[in-house]
Amino acid sequence: METIAKIGITGLPGAGKTYAVRKVVEMLEAEDLVVGGMMTEPIVEDGKKMGFAIVDWMNKQEGVFAHADITSKYMIGKFGIDLKALEDVGVKALMKASEEADVIVIDEVGRVEVESPAFIDTVKYCLDLEKPLLLTLHKKSRNPLLQDIRRRDDIRILEVTPINRNLLPYKIMKLMKGELL
Repeated sequence: METIAKIGITGLPGAGKTYAVRKVVEMLEAEDLVVGGMMTEPIVEDGKKMGFAIVDWMNKQEGVFAHADITSKYMIGKFGIDLKALEDVGVKALMKASEEADVIVIDEVGRVEVESPAFIDTVKYCLDLEKPLLLTLHKKSRNPLLQDIRRRDDIRILEVTPINRNLLPYKIMKLMKGELL
């Protein structure tokens, strides 16, 4: 039986999780594979990071997920969180990818994202599909969803560091193609 590549990338903030995922997505798309799902992008204003947008990778729809100007009970550092943007853009992007994409990308399953029951259910649904999956995981969170993902034996968890971040995407591509390392 051929195994379907499901790969989790973890690492400390700033280590290059999103960078590694973007590089893999570029390589997958260069091989004419359809990649769908959600990506996070920093929002930079006047040279300062002011928050994060969530992007539907297939249709490029964006929502402001975290921003210094948002008042919320959920915070990432100084950024308030808008869970509605996660659900309106991210959850919809994942459902669309589950139907239309060759590979599903989830950037990121983090501390705050797991406050959304709709997001949790959608991630679990995507994990159970017979489809290649690439996701980034918060390194230290003890949230039950993250612990479940780490415990699954059908997911290979790789840690990105500033040292391996340039080589890791190539290793992930080999895994995605089912090559044993």
